[in-house]
Amino acid sequence: MGKLVTLTLLGVGLALIGERLLAFRQRFGASQEVEPVEPGKCHIVEGIENGSEDIDILPSGLAFISSGLKYPGMPSFEPDEPGKIFLMDLNEQNPRAQALKISDGFDKASFNPHGISTFIDKDHTVYLYVVNHPHMMSTVEIFKFEEQQHSLVHLKTIKHELLQSVNDIVVLGPEQFYATRDHYFTNLFLSLLEMVLDLQWSYVLFYSPQEVKVVAKGFSSANGITVSLDNQYVFVADVAAKNIHVMKRDDNWNLTQQKVLQLDALVDNLTVDPATGDVLAGCHPNAMKLLIYNPKDPPGSKVFRIQDILSKKPRVSTLYANNGSVLQGSTVATIYNKKLLIGTIFHRALYCEL
Repeated sequence: MGKLVTLTLLGVGLALIGERLLAFRQRFGASQEVEPVEPGKCHIVEGIENGSEDIDILPSGLAFISSGLKYPGMPSFEPDEPGKIFLMDLNEQNPRAQALKISDGFDKASFNPHGISTFIDKDHTVYLYVVNHPHMMSTVEIFKFEEQQHSLVHLKTIKHELLQSVNDIVVLGPEQFYATRDHYFTNLFLSLLEMVLDLQWSYVLFYSPQEVKVVAKGFSSANGITVSLDNQYVFVADVAAKNIHVMKRDDNWNLTQQKVLQLDALVDNLTVDPATGDVLAGCHPNAMKLLIYNPKDPPGSKVFRIQDILSKKPRVSTLYANNGSVLQGSTVATIYNKKLLIGTIFHRALYCEL
């Protein structure tokens, strides 16, 4: 009788694992194909070879690009090369990316940049906030941008017990930002198990020198985050759930969910078009190809434009799509003056004239 019970429990356990693995493959788009869409004249950005994971553009047209991310479970083509921050001037006729110098006193050898966000102070000083994963930990680095010297001056490293597995941030004031935690567990095996079981334990937190707190939770994997042009709404990408959460920002910095917009690809980073307020989403049509990389069958890319996201019927259109022959693993897309810049997790960046 004991053996029968054991075999029954084993069978139930294997069936549950099988069902979870099948659901995981479906959520990660294992069978999705990509129909190509190209918005205009596009070309690969010269100078970036090791990823362009996140992009933030200043009102002046200067674009910061984080590159060289080593992310657990993802391939890295230059694992021993430290990460970099690149700069592009989108006002130029043929803009090129150039790596910014980083001031002495900062550990450049372990620099592993992820999400980024800019903040312009009242005196017009530009600060760049960078999610960093030195030695696979999570910190937020604050840099001052020196445009004439083409450099970043490191000012501060922020650490906190809630700042674990940080993916992206959006800065709203001096040392005031929202950040996403994409996994509850920091161990690679446990984080993979978390995704397979879809535990929905990841969250969004608010950080300031006076207060650090969780302001929204229940995400499968909270990823990209940005704010509306009036700073009243926060948009959060849940990459594993293929959706975007629209959240109202309260006076106490808490977030109240307004709606969830479902898409047909895994949503990575989000940006807002400064001219229209449209939300742009860099997406992965088939994320299984990111986890199991095959250069002969690389991961594709997809960019969505979401118009009127606050309305009852937002309009979603595909701005760019490629099967990996040109661009692999798109993570972010930004627009400046009818110029589109698309970044990727470990591949190059793409520049298009709309």
